[in-house]
Amino acid sequence: MLSEADFIALWTTLKLATVATLILLCIGTPLAWWLAQTRSRLKAPCEAIIALPLVLPPTVLGFYLLIALGPAGPVGGLMQRLGGEPLAFTFTGLVIGSVFYSLPFVVQPLQTAFASIGTRSLEVAATLGASPFDRFFTIAVPLARPGFLTATVLGFAHTIGEFGVVLMIGGNIPGATRVLSIAIYDHVEAVDYASAHWLAGGLLILSFSLLLGVYSLNRHIAVIRP
Repeated sequence: MLSEADFIALWTTLKLATVATLILLCIGTPLAWWLAQTRSRLKAPCEAIIALPLVLPPTVLGFYLLIALGPAGPVGGLMQRLGGEPLAFTFTGLVIGSVFYSLPFVVQPLQTAFASIGTRSLEVAATLGASPFDRFFTIAVPLARPGFLTATVLGFAHTIGEFGVVLMIGGNIPGATRVLSIAIYDHVEAVDYASAHWLAGGLLILSFSLLLGVYSLNRHIAVIRP
């Protein structure tokens, strides 16, 4: 039922989701830690900006990213002046768009996990001479394991299911920017419902399995945690 182009789209999708999730964890972890600890007046505006993809139509975010990454935009224009190519309609552009669009799905679970730790354990470690770096990696990160698990799964699954943003930024270039969500749309447009069912059903099963796994593991962690 599936063509070689569909399997290429699957590989592109999995590669995109993996790269974007790793970047999101690197960016989202310190950002979530700061949001969970700070009392700055900038906290509310930062939380609002991070949460924008939850309410903003994907095509709106994709449009402005397309403008920014295109040859006439600030980022794309800078790349051209440096001897590179504009990032629009490239895999790198897809990664950038995915990071912006999936950011709240990573930051918010991590922020909640860090906030639930409280301050007592960190204060005790500080009195024993632990540096902020040590307190973060030896206390905060282990206690926030459920948040990291949830953030990883949600970031990965949400990136796999993107459509509007990736279509606006990457278009539909086979082998480069054509992902599964776009492949499903192509099959529906061609009235090839059988192939669309295979791809859509696979994504449905994968998404359900990921969510079931994360909820089950978090429940198990909550039971065994002293």
